[in-house]
Amino acid sequence: MKIAVIIPAGGSSTRFGARNKLAEDLGGRPLLLRTVEFFTKREDIQEIVVVGPSEYFSDFKERFGPALGFHGVKIVAGGSTRTESVTQGLAVVSSEVDFVMVHDAARPALNDELLDRILLASNSYNAVIPALPLSGTIKRAQTQGTNIADEDAVVDSILGAESQTTVDAFQVQETIERAGLWEMQTPQCFSLSLLKRGYAQENIENCTDDAQVIENLGEAVYLIEGDSRNIKVTTPSDYNLVKAILGVKGSSERPAHKRF
Repeated sequence: MKIAVIIPAGGSSTRFGARNKLAEDLGGRPLLLRTVEFFTKREDIQEIVVVGPSEYFSDFKERFGPALGFHGVKIVAGGSTRTESVTQGLAVVSSEVDFVMVHDAARPALNDELLDRILLASNSYNAVIPALPLSGTIKRAQTQGTNIADEDAVVDSILGAESQTTVDAFQVQETIERAGLWEMQTPQCFSLSLLKRGYAQENIENCTDDAQVIENLGEAVYLIEGDSRNIKVTTPSDYNLVKAILGVKGSSERPAHKRF
């Protein structure tokens, strides 16, 4: 089985804050590189394609290009949506591969055991994705929340100062039966011909993952149980959690009397 991996890396990271989460240090290397390095150590992965942001592609290549090039990774510019970016990645995948995996750039804690199970299922099915069954109580709430602040926060807002004492509250609309509900993970694995057929469709720009693109064809997609450690870094707290999962220690500041 010959496998290619496409890693879309053009997201805006708005929920992470002002910093680029893919450039955050993770054990001495950027988070993006840690994600890519996992696949470079697998003998069953023949090709890796990283799809960078179209708007800042030159800066992206300058920052990550040398390290990615060292690993033989192809780097291409993406589009304005995730589906456009995956389409750009597919365009440079060799026709000799059998399967294509699409993996989130911000999931650096993927492990061999999960990947092996995905590949095992792919021996029987052309569309296999890892997912976690939802275990908690699920509520649907209004999309618009109410911002609540104490008196000090109100004064701060008038004076233009920042305050931490605010909270957004969202009214519950209903409780949803969780049986049969799963939260998707990556890498999602598809036969090359099926994925190409999926991305040749029109009106897929609103699809939020590759499985949905295949679902739109009317083709079957199969779930296998994912891994709770395979988290996607979306917020700073996710970043701290993935450091703990990978055993990466934070930089310890030297005591003041030992700094010189």
